[in-house]
Amino acid sequence: MDVEKVLCMVRGSGETSYAANSKLQEKVILAMWPMLEEAVGGIYRNLLPQKMVVADLGCSSGPNTLVVVSEVIQIISNQCLRVRQQPPEMQFFLNDLCNNDFNNIFQSLDQIEQIVRAEKGTISVPHFIAGLPGSFYGRLFPRQSVHFFHSSFSLMWISQVPKDIGDTRNGMPLNKGNINIGKTSPPLVVKLYQEQFHRDFSHFLKLRFDELVPCGQMVLSLPGRNRKDILNGGVSTTWALVAESLDSMVLEGLVEEEKLDTFNLPYYAPSAEEVEAIVNLQGLFDIITFQTFQLNLDPFDELDDDVVLDNVQSGANCTKAIRCVLEPMIASHFGSAIVDDLFSRFATNVAKHLLKEKTKFPSLAISLKKKK
Repeated sequence: MDVEKVLCMVRGSGETSYAANSKLQEKVILAMWPMLEEAVGGIYRNLLPQKMVVADLGCSSGPNTLVVVSEVIQIISNQCLRVRQQPPEMQFFLNDLCNNDFNNIFQSLDQIEQIVRAEKGTISVPHFIAGLPGSFYGRLFPRQSVHFFHSSFSLMWISQVPKDIGDTRNGMPLNKGNINIGKTSPPLVVKLYQEQFHRDFSHFLKLRFDELVPCGQMVLSLPGRNRKDILNGGVSTTWALVAESLDSMVLEGLVEEEKLDTFNLPYYAPSAEEVEAIVNLQGLFDIITFQTFQLNLDPFDELDDDVVLDNVQSGANCTKAIRCVLEPMIASHFGSAIVDDLFSRFATNVAKHLLKEKTKFPSLAISLKKKK
């Protein structure tokens, strides 16, 4: 799988698009507001820059991208009022892979002006917005040119499926029956995914360290897992239900078994301990804040308990949230003809699963400051 070519969210603004089904990601961004405010406000107070560069890495498309930009503008406006300074000129870079739906973003930019103007008691902050295609596992900016990086629910996508995942053992595919780390994945599969994430995240930190100005900061979030639940966490359960849906299509002759055996997601949800260990090992950033909070897979479920009020509706909600992310990869590997059937089966499987337990997963949010 060429990750840079096939990893993208469903385009446009239709019923199955990412733009229409990214409420879960919106919840994460809004939950990170205090962390964002502390980081962006701290950079401004410490440096009082006349020009400020902000980059959103893995911005995707839809309203969430606009939320991040408008929140940063609001924070800077509030800071300028407090210290009675003229606002800096702000340059925003919206980064994602080349297949991202940048047109959707550009067509919605006027909404930012509406959001900013709607905020009372603020001052106008001159700002400029540009798209920046490319992988954040490579260099994106000149050295010491960026004041603040934001990335929400992107870093769980690793740069590639670990190379040896496609190997066979005793004539059997190494990760047979799974499309990621699952209950029946052998320890070697877990190890390969962990090592790939550790390499990628370490490299990401080194690249951003070079690109940040002195005292620059980052706020990052990504789906995580509980330390002991690597084979049976919320995210693992989700991928297991997708694999179960695909397997049922194999049994009916609708999908080739070899196709399923060779499909593995470039995805790894780390524990908080893993992320902290990598940051500390690199020694490039100070951890300012590190938080973990639970999310329901159903983005419209606002209850903190384990009650599922309507398992069928929740199954449908979960399916929309997953389909808008997975569909391009599924279509690329298996063909677009199976997509509707697959996600119909997935919705049924999720609804059945929710009768047994509510699907939740930890979300990790971390604020980092570049060391001097």
